[in-house]
Amino acid sequence: MPYTDKQRRVRVLLPSNYETEANDYPVVYMHDGQNIFFSRESYSGYSWKLIPLLKYAKKLPPMIIVGIDNSEESRFDEYMPWQVEIQNDEQSIFAGGMGEKYAQWLVEMVKPFVDKHYRTKQDRKHTILAGSSLGAVITAFTGAAYPEVFGNLGVFSLASWIDEQSFTQYIAKYPIDSKTKVYIQSGTNEGNEIDQLLTTKDTDQAYIDSSINYYNTLLKNSHDLNCVQLRIFAGESHFEKYWADHFGEFLNFVFDKN
Repeated sequence: MPYTDKQRRVRVLLPSNYETEANDYPVVYMHDGQNIFFSRESYSGYSWKLIPLLKYAKKLPPMIIVGIDNSEESRFDEYMPWQVEIQNDEQSIFAGGMGEKYAQWLVEMVKPFVDKHYRTKQDRKHTILAGSSLGAVITAFTGAAYPEVFGNLGVFSLASWIDEQSFTQYIAKYPIDSKTKVYIQSGTNEGNEIDQLLTTKDTDQAYIDSSINYYNTLLKNSHDLNCVQLRIFAGESHFEKYWADHFGEFLNFVFDKN
């Protein structure tokens, strides 16, 4: 990675028919690569279950999944495009601000590498980006920064409330193509004790408000109403299980030809 001089693992899941059929495939790029394939590697002990999802979802076309590991210790810095001040009783620290460089690395190095080494459909219609929490923030940001690259966005449990003003201003200033498919998901019990250290807001409500605010900002930018879905689920929390539960719905939305 040119801005850190460190290596980063990128995982590529190929369709089961990749070696036997000479097709080109749509590509789904995902953040937090440690969490998406195997529960034994996931931070929470529960993965996004993508392998069984693609195996048994008969209506979905074959696709390539690219999982980009997070940096662990610098995850907040890398997934938050803007520097924010975090205060507690003892100190004030600044974090974030590397999101633009991460997005640039994804677009200028990771995607070209994948397109060169694998049989991909390279147009924006078949290029998908998805993430959760801070990964949802960098997904929405990257989609706005590179609207010519990504034609589909999966925004799960959006944590833009950490700097809602900067997020909203950016999304409003850089509208995406009105036909970009955007799936926005949140639960009503998203907040946790760690989140509460960052704000005096009710964090359960903050996640809901962030999702609604993102949805409304897209519509103010004249986004096609048929190309955006806002889904808020009662009782669901900030956990891979729920993102896994709804990922199939997201992919069905992306590949629906209607």
